[in-house]
Amino acid sequence: MPDAQPPPLPLRERQDLLSRTALGVFQLNGQFLGVSEELARPAGLTAAWWQVLGAVLHEPLPVAGIARSMGITRQSVQRVADLLAAKGLAEYAPNPAHRRAKLLRPTREGRAAIARIDPGHAALANRLAAELGDEAFAETARVLGRLSAALSAIADTPA
Repeated sequence: MPDAQPPPLPLRERQDLLSRTALGVFQLNGQFLGVSEELARPAGLTAAWWQVLGAVLHEPLPVAGIARSMGITRQSVQRVADLLAAKGLAEYAPNPAHRRAKLLRPTREGRAAIARIDPGHAALANRLAAELGDEAFAETARVLGRLSAALSAIADTPA
């Protein structure tokens, strides 16, 4: 006999789970922004600058692509990208796929700034792993990825 599935939760309990999850993510967002500001400051960056530079470290992207990958508005990414370019931390390059949507890529100075963050980033990763344990840390990343994928999936589905 196959394992019986537990009955679905009542709607009120599901709503409570959604609220608790959202509030937890909002709190985590604030905590990560605070830690990111602390890590980025010695490198002469802000958390937003680090976020945008980090998005283009491995491959240049148009501003709209950066915004999509981070789930933020194109306008906010454009503002940061223009600041990074003005500071010499990033530059715009021609985009063979789209004449008007230039690609953003880090400069040598931008890569050096990101490299200065790495020791603090590694230390924080080690502290979190020590607090959570490696297995729970990895599971946390998997669960958050699944949550993000599920929200993306239902965003494309009418309510």
